[in-house]
Amino acid sequence: MALTRDEVLHVANLARLSLVPEEIELFTRQLNDILAYVEKLQELDTAGVEPLAHVIPVFNVFREDAVSQGLDRDTALSNAPAREEGAFVVPRII
Repeated sequence: MALTRDEVLHVANLARLSLVPEEIELFTRQLNDILAYVEKLQELDTAGVEPLAHVIPVFNVFREDAVSQGLDRDTALSNAPAREEGAFVVPRII
């Protein structure tokens, strides 16, 4: 299935692209090359191949939720450049 110049212009219009004539010819040729390659891939026998979303296996790594003691206020504020009344002092942003 080869794309025509008009079909490439239609796709460019949908993508809100304005193409010069040289680009139209270039993209027509490139898109046709891509479609030819996809047609070639369609010839492969994939009957025994399991569908997948990733080439490599992807696993989520979860840890057990555990309740632990948090930092006390003085320890948390010990490295603060500025503190006031038990809180961090930061520059005012308006």
